[in-house]
Formats: sequence, structure tokens, C-alpha cells
Amino acid sequence: MSIQRRNNVQAYGDGPVTMLLAHGFGCDQSMWRYLAPAFSERFRVVTFDLVGSGGSLLSAYDRQKYGSLNGYAADLLEIVDEFATGPVILVGHSVSTMIGLLATIEAPEHFLAQIMVAPSPCYINQNDYVGGFTRADIDDLLDTMDSNYLGWSSNMAPAIMGVPDQPELGIELTNSFCRNDPEIAKHFARVTFLSDHRAALSLSPTPALILQCSDDLIAPVTVGHYMQQQLQHSVLDLIDNVGHCPHVSTPSACSTAIERFLERMLT
Repeated sequence: MSIQRRNNVQAYGDGPVTMLLAHGFGCDQSMWRYLAPAFSERFRVVTFDLVGSGGSLLSAYDRQKYGSLNGYAADLLEIVDEFATGPVILVGHSVSTMIGLLATIEAPEHFLAQIMVAPSPCYINQNDYVGGFTRADIDDLLDTMDSNYLGWSSNMAPAIMGVPDQPELGIELTNSFCRNDPEIAKHFARVTFLSDHRAALSLSPTPALILQCSDDLIAPVTVGHYMQQQLQHSVLDLIDNVGHCPHVSTPSACSTAIERFLERMLT
């Protein structure tokens, strides 16, 4: 099977370092359109769709393989092997920050840095850890998705996007959710929201930038502080933004934070 066709891989730009961009749940690589151009003059930029999303090959979706984030991490490493030139700066959003984390643990020699946009290693509150949701909250969310995926998408996508002064972005995310195959999306949601990768944080040797939003329904600031404590060689940068998708709603703030981090990394 062609990796390019499976993941709808796109590559452009040139440079001795590759910037690989991995989108979040319910989205596709088009969500990087505001951020990626800022880096294409200096880096080889590679974007792709997770299997089951966007323009990926839906027939490649295997519920057993993608029953954990490790299946997506394996795909990511195959994309690195085939499309990357030189070391990789991995930029992930939301669930793809954990997919990327697993990849950096499996094959750290490929990665120069990991940039985590709105990450969360665990969404459920446990003891002293505040992930933002109770288990009952997550069960209700998943039950609602099971019973009415399109209705859930219409209600939740604008809240996840945030930025009430830009309602068109909430509509865009709603449409992105609704384009996905409901059965695949519901399975991916369970894998995402029930996962717990807190123990993996300390295992990644790759330097990390944690970009957390000041007001995020999905990944609260407490998660960013927790990750910064657990993830070695990490920097926490708080972006003034309401919502879970700052690379769409405030891309200039994201690119500025990334540039600041890379300047320290590459000099």
C-alpha cells in the first residue's frame, strides 16, 4: 500500500530540516494552512491526514491497529522514513501530540524537537491530576456521539474552536467533523478520550514546546503545567486564546512562539 495514498501525504518547501505537521481529532491537514506557510521557506514541510480523516484511504482503517494511538504513531514513523529529509521537527495538535510523543519514544534519532499544540496526555481527572473532565463527563460525551454523531458535532465543534468573535471558524470545524465517517470518528473518539499517556511523558528524550491556550475547553492550563513538570527538556508557552485550535484562530501567536523556541533550539 502506498504511504502517500494511505495518508494523503503532501510535501513542499525545501531545507535541511523537515517540519512534519499532524492534525487533531475530527480535522485534516487543511487546518495547518495558516501556520505552515511561515516555515516553508526554511524547512521541508510535510502534512498528512490520519487514516480515517480527510483525504486518507478509508479502506486502510483497521479497528484493531487503530485501537490505540500506537497504530497512528507507526504510520507517522513510516511517513518520516519516506518523506523527511534530515532531522524532523514534529508539530502535533491535540491527540496528535500524544501520537507524536509515542513516535519520539520509539525512534528518537529521527526527531530534533516536538511542538505540542493544545496537548493532553489524559482527559480524565484522576486523584491530584486535573485533566478537565470526570469519567462520567467522558462517558456522556461518547454516549451522545454514539446516539447522534452529527448533532454532537454541530453542538460541540463551535465550543471546541472557541473564538466567539469568529463564528465562521466554528462552522468550519463543524463541517470538518461532519465530513468524517461517523463510525470511524466514534471509534477514534473512544481511543482519544479514554487514553492515558501520562507515564510516557518522562520517556521521550526529544525537546518539547508545549503551547497551551489560556482558556481551552478540552485541555486546561493545569494540563500544560503538569506536562512541563513531567516532560524533560520542555518549555511551556501560554497563548492568550479562547479555544482548542490556536493554529487556526491565532496562528501568528503560534508561529511567534514556535520561532522563539526554534531559535533557542537551532542556535
